[in-house]
Amino acid sequence: MRTPTIVVILFAIAMLVALAARSVEIPYTVALVVAGVGMGEIHVLRTPTLTKDLLFDVFLPGLLFEAAFHVKAREYWSNKLIIHSLALPGVVVASLGTAAILAAMAPGGIGWPAALVFATVTAATDPIAVVAVFRKVGAPRRLSILVEAESLVNDGVAAILTTIVARHAVGEDLTALGIAWDFLREAVGGVLLGTTLAFVIAKSVARLDDALIKITLTTIAAYGSFAIAEQLHLSGVVATVAAGMVLGSYPAFRALPENKAAVEFFWEYAAFALNSIVFLLMGFDVRLRDLYDAIVPITVAYLAMIVVRSALVGIVTLTARPTSERLSRNCSFIVSWGGLRGALAMVLALSLPENMPQRHLVITMTFGVTLLTLVVNGLSIAPLLRLLGVANREAATS
Repeated sequence: MRTPTIVVILFAIAMLVALAARSVEIPYTVALVVAGVGMGEIHVLRTPTLTKDLLFDVFLPGLLFEAAFHVKAREYWSNKLIIHSLALPGVVVASLGTAAILAAMAPGGIGWPAALVFATVTAATDPIAVVAVFRKVGAPRRLSILVEAESLVNDGVAAILTTIVARHAVGEDLTALGIAWDFLREAVGGVLLGTTLAFVIAKSVARLDDALIKITLTTIAAYGSFAIAEQLHLSGVVATVAAGMVLGSYPAFRALPENKAAVEFFWEYAAFALNSIVFLLMGFDVRLRDLYDAIVPITVAYLAMIVVRSALVGIVTLTARPTSERLSRNCSFIVSWGGLRGALAMVLALSLPENMPQRHLVITMTFGVTLLTLVVNGLSIAPLLRLLGVANREAATS
């Protein structure tokens, strides 16, 4: 079957699954993965295999940009302590903690290098399913900001750390100074590149009120910042996130209500389309036999991630208690439980060097843990919101 035909079929499947998910009130991304797994097992459709190039060139820039575009600078900075604590030192601590538990407890002989690579790969969270539930049940806006903004920052940190740790796993000698330099070069370079490109684009349309031009320029910003950064050996993830946050908060892109609505609607649809295809393809790529063979390390890894993230969020919540960013215990639990994994974790796993020891196991475990967080955490987040009294039905329907 030709690729255009397959894409049309995938969109048709995604539409039906989204409608079905809405009728039974479950996150559509969860339903898409489950549907993909089911159809993949019965070989109902031969779909393209997810590869690093496919994910980097098509899916990731658009998904990252859309998420960043909707995070306003004012809301971000009013929660900077919690966001930066979870996404900067938090990612390092969570990676080390998860890797230590996994290497010590998981049967099957997963070594420390592979465990650390897995932990950095899965440090990248995906807020799509959780934020959709927040909006449906009327959760406080601040919860969405915390989950989305933390994800955007920790995605960049996890992507850079994965590159560095993977080099160590294949035997490359690394020094503390070298690691620090590589991290700062990729992170700061990515921020500067994305921010500069975004400001140039924003200034160029300061006097224009043409929605189509603004949509085109945001598309250039999303994919151009990612591509240029990767060519310069900087972090494409960080560059695209920086570009999205700058343009999303820049007045020139929100001058007229109709233009603002047009740009936002375009990216809302783009995110829906990209998420629909990538989560379906993720499901198609999952092989239940591989997951079954690795069920013990997958389960240990999942539980380790839950324990480490809960402890980390708890510590950050205590640290923020004397400040204006104070977070209630119930909201803290939701932030902890809402750390789902998704497309970026799969991108990072598939981008690992071919000669890395236990690469197949790391990829299989990443698939398994991602699936578990989407199904277990994703399906339980709405009942938890209601149980803890965080949901507001009136706000959700107003």
